Amino acid sequence: MPHDGHDHTEPPDDLTLRVKALESLLVEKGLVDRDALDVVIDTYEHKVGPRNGAKVVARAWTDPDFLAAIKEDCSAVIDREFGYGGRQGEHIVAVENTPDVHNVVVCTLCSCYPWTVLGLPPIWYKSAPYRSRVVQDPRGVLAEFGTTIADHKEIRVWDSTSEMRYLVIPERPAGTAGWSEEDLARLVSRNSMVGVEHAAAPDEAQT
Repeated sequence: MPHDGHDHTEPPDDLTLRVKALESLLVEKGLVDRDALDVVIDTYEHKVGPRNGAKVVARAWTDPDFLAAIKEDCSAVIDREFGYGGRQGEHIVAVENTPDVHNVVVCTLCSCYPWTVLGLPPIWYKSAPYRSRVVQDPRGVLAEFGTTIADHKEIRVWDSTSEMRYLVIPERPAGTAGWSEEDLARLVSRNSMVGVEHAAAPDEAQT
């Protein structure tokens, strides 16, 4: 991006300003402790975030019985096997990408999201353009993420609600036979579990 030597800082958007104002008011009135709020945010961003979901996907890639079980009752199985339960972890449905089907998730009404396995929802997921356009033109929106879906492949768009949230199990990358679950998990990103990207190739593994 060109830089003209001046520091141009974009002002926060209206929603961000409203959230900050509400937070300040709640803290001022003693209804919310700022330190406690920071702990909650840090927990969902870094400790119970996408790394949890990556472990679930890696297990599904290596254990057909586990994959079948989470496709039947994802929330119960991942709570039992990994302890990933609690708030925003209820009613999760696992949907599997295959050579014939690509799944992508949206919440058209707000930003319902499985926090326990994906962490906090990204800004783009909550944006009005994504929420409307991915339903109308999923192939075009995925292309904007750099994700090309073959013409023969069906794209299924799943609309999350407070009663039903979705976890995409991306296709396992080629060249990973014999990999451990820990190594496979490094190929899984939050975006791939929303369905807007593929899992990383072996030479793109996260460190």
